[in-house]
Amino acid sequence: MFSLLAKPKRQPKPLKKEERLLSVGDKALPLTIREHAKATRITLRIEPGGRALRLTVPTGLRPREVDAFLARHDGWLRTKLSKFSAENTLRPGGMIALRGVPHRIVHTGTLRGLTEVGEEEGHPVIRVSGLEDHLGRRLEAFFKKEARYDLERLSAVYAGRIGKPVKSVSMKDTRSRWGSCSWDGNLSFSWRIVMAPPFVIDYLAAHEVAHLKEMNHGPKFWALCADLCPEMDKARHWLKAHGSQLHAIDFS
Repeated sequence: MFSLLAKPKRQPKPLKKEERLLSVGDKALPLTIREHAKATRITLRIEPGGRALRLTVPTGLRPREVDAFLARHDGWLRTKLSKFSAENTLRPGGMIALRGVPHRIVHTGTLRGLTEVGEEEGHPVIRVSGLEDHLGRRLEAFFKKEARYDLERLSAVYAGRIGKPVKSVSMKDTRSRWGSCSWDGNLSFSWRIVMAPPFVIDYLAAHEVAHLKEMNHGPKFWALCADLCPEMDKARHWLKAHGSQLHAIDFS
């Protein structure tokens, strides 16, 4: 007796992906072009921080159509990318926000010392010691510490209100999302949020803590989130309008 073997199913052909540099004004940005089976039109996205571009295209689109689309949108890209200017480069005398308040960066010139907030001539400053070449990394370490302080405290407060435990809180530099919550209670946040106003920081903590009870973005989740953070809508609008500017600051 012979057994009949099922004919193996043909695996779908992987969609094409192309990576290249695109010149926009005086900038050369990484561009990722990816086909998507459900795409019916070309979609262009500027990645958070304005450091890269992503193009989603229908399957089988001809390269010359992609090039024509990019050429048509050159002016739009230049306008959008103009806000990610050299002002985002950290330097002595430059400005950076901490909890929504602009601070002037003061390089102390001393090799040792803590990065700290102060006031000079009635204006808030952040004093940074060490070599000037290390200014960015010292500011990054300081902002991570300040973000952890805020978000650990806020997460504990909101978790107590809903009766759910927080297992851990970690700081990351993610660009696709501002925070995340795992099923077992691990919360993760982008430390860059500490540059935003306090009501935005509050919202982010409330958002991720709400996931401890509602692991979705359904109506119950948003109702709980709004209960924890009455300024939720205002904070979401702020992030949509200004979030990319926080990602654009280069701490390297």
